[in-house]
Amino acid sequence: MEYQVTIGLEVHVQLSTKTKAFCGCRIDFGAKANTLVCPVCLGMPGALPVLNEEAFRLAVKTALALNCHIASSTKFDRKNYFYPDLPKNFQISQYDNPLSHDGYLEIDEKDESLTKIRIKRVHLEEDAGKLIHQKSYSQVDLNRAGIPLMEIVSEPDITGAQQAHNYLSKLKGILRYLAVSDCNMEEGSLRCDANISIKTADKKALGVKAEIKNMNSFKAVRQALEYEIGRQKEILEEGGKVIQETRLWDQDKLKTFSMRTKEEAFDYRYFPEPDLPLFSISKPEIKKIKDTLPELPDKQKKRFIKDYGLNNYDAGILTSDKKLADYFEETNDILKNPKVVANWLAGPIFKELNRRNLDISSLNITPQELFELIKLVLDGKINITAAKEKVLPLMIESSKSAVALVEEEGLVQISDNKELENAVLKVIKENQKSVRDYASGKENVIMFLVGQVMRQTKGKANPQMVKKILKEKLKCA
Repeated sequence: MEYQVTIGLEVHVQLSTKTKAFCGCRIDFGAKANTLVCPVCLGMPGALPVLNEEAFRLAVKTALALNCHIASSTKFDRKNYFYPDLPKNFQISQYDNPLSHDGYLEIDEKDESLTKIRIKRVHLEEDAGKLIHQKSYSQVDLNRAGIPLMEIVSEPDITGAQQAHNYLSKLKGILRYLAVSDCNMEEGSLRCDANISIKTADKKALGVKAEIKNMNSFKAVRQALEYEIGRQKEILEEGGKVIQETRLWDQDKLKTFSMRTKEEAFDYRYFPEPDLPLFSISKPEIKKIKDTLPELPDKQKKRFIKDYGLNNYDAGILTSDKKLADYFEETNDILKNPKVVANWLAGPIFKELNRRNLDISSLNITPQELFELIKLVLDGKINITAAKEKVLPLMIESSKSAVALVEEEGLVQISDNKELENAVLKVIKENQKSVRDYASGKENVIMFLVGQVMRQTKGKANPQMVKKILKEKLKCA
């Protein structure tokens, strides 16, 4: 059977404001439980909400960056449901008149084409508190209750788990460029729910959807969607029916399990929030916010390709994070060699960031310090392999300069012609089969011999000189 996958994502983003959405309580992740609360966010009778203007502005800013239409007027609604971490027994959210609608986000595909994913709406709401589950009971921390939450809802345009991952990565990059959120998934600043259904290619109507919650990384989103696609296919192939429900992702077992049957909008009994007025935003105000938009990733990527001569892949990596893009430009301002800087950042630096789960601001190496390492390579004082595999990791771990580490570790590159000749002759003598293979026309064997010389000199030899000497000596061998 050929199946078509349909996915829509709901991304919840905690906005980087100093206070909560409808009260003046301070926001401070990690503060002692239940210390950042007041009658408003505790839902006390008679307490009245007041909208956080900065939260509204940040939401409009995001909507504009996602090509959305901004509503001339918008209202808030009560979404009624009971959870232990929602003291009011309703959430102030937006339903039928959100602050924005009908936008889009373009994501890169493998063939470097762009796919447009439509954004249904960007709206504001308040966050709930946090439940801390123990063995036989649960504790409630209400510090998070009332934090301004922006919800970005896509249309069901996503057709696979990897495409969902790409969409989230692109979206996160834009949010960080805008500085509207730190997007820290570990702290709950960025959360994602996925709606997924599958159907056979011959059917027009979409399949029955399941909602997946509890995914705390982009990798988990991809894994959960891959599992759910397989689960729904298996049900249909066995003649069963997929039921509409909410499912949780179990990261340890790498599977989803049923949480509850899926609610519909009418189950929440939405009605206008009586304690908040209708809010309007004028065209001059919208323009004022639009004028504050920074250079966004897509535009910056095109500039990097045009102005610096970078390829699509490197430019894409460098503009995936604003701090990385800024780091690139700062380093290049010193070195004046964009392709070399890009190769370092998109290669060994990016590898170290992923391996250590860091961003560039936590790398412990300034642009000036990276320049000094690259300069040692360009000046022939250290070879590229030693620089990437030995010096760079040690710089991150020790905070020492490249020059100091090269001296301490004895990594100064051997460029003495006589010393390299002796090493080459020794390798030729010990690898006669490779010498015969080279003589018979297998020219790629020379790289093996270069490697043997590098091994013999403990990585200190100048590889370009080694290769040149090898070619000369092999003519006479």
